[in-house]
Amino acid sequence: MSTLLLAAIVPSGFAATIAVAHAGGAAAPLWGAVVALTLLAGRLVARLAALGGRGWRGRALSLLAPLGFGALVLALWEVLVVGFAVPMVLLPAPSAIAMRLAASAPLLAQDFVQTFVKAVLAGYVLGGLLGFAVALLADRLPFLGRGLLPVANFVSALPVVGIAPIMVMWFGFDWQSKAAVVVVMTFFPMLVNTLAGLAAAGAQERDLMRSYAASHAQTLWLVRLPAALPFIFTALKVNAPLALIGAIVAEFFGSPTTGMGFRITTEAAKLALDLVWAEIVVAAVAGTVFYGLVVLAERAATFWHPSMRA
Repeated sequence: MSTLLLAAIVPSGFAATIAVAHAGGAAAPLWGAVVALTLLAGRLVARLAALGGRGWRGRALSLLAPLGFGALVLALWEVLVVGFAVPMVLLPAPSAIAMRLAASAPLLAQDFVQTFVKAVLAGYVLGGLLGFAVALLADRLPFLGRGLLPVANFVSALPVVGIAPIMVMWFGFDWQSKAAVVVVMTFFPMLVNTLAGLAAAGAQERDLMRSYAASHAQTLWLVRLPAALPFIFTALKVNAPLALIGAIVAEFFGSPTTGMGFRITTEAAKLALDLVWAEIVVAAVAGTVFYGLVVLAERAATFWHPSMRA
């Protein structure tokens, strides 16, 4: 069976089974069709995974496999929840979540601005800049680096649920306390990765700069910082989801009447699970896009690195 034929049969087949499930159709034929369509969908995803290649067209085609797999998961989720009549408080169907997303778009946008635009971005930028600046200082003063790294390991092991109430008491209930939590969570990954990157510059390159009588600043700018860029972007990629998670969890311990974390806790208490899942979808999409933007920036800044040539 050709890939184009599979691409035509699988979506239309799942659309028909979902419609039958919503209409309360016969159980045995329905589940037989679901099993058959799932097998066909798995074969389609496997074929889509083989379409990727080099260049922008190959990278675009490589997105078809994860998109197809995601669509399969959503289709199975919908038909299983509807077919087995799973209660809303246990697991809402994707269609119910989508309707809630559309109906509550202004409220979700307000929560997004409060949590992501204010707390996450402010804390992410400030934590990254502070970690980078302290790493440069610790690289210049080795005793400072030896003293900071054990502290970094200690602080990175602290749970968010322990830091968040303290920051709320220090900085208040608004977004500033959530940004402070994000700063704490993103500072030390940036510090550790930047120090490791600065130490990764090759000995031959540093000897060459010494033979040119280059200053510390010149060696840092021309040799050591370029070598550290992959490490710095690794920290930025690690910090992207950490920042969002930290801000949302921090809102559990005190927040104004807006924010993703505030909405999740209050609506879960009301058993409005469709709105809770809508907030989760918004957070997941925001985190994915944020991470993707960091990856694009990494490709633009480190195009010369061997890992970017694939």
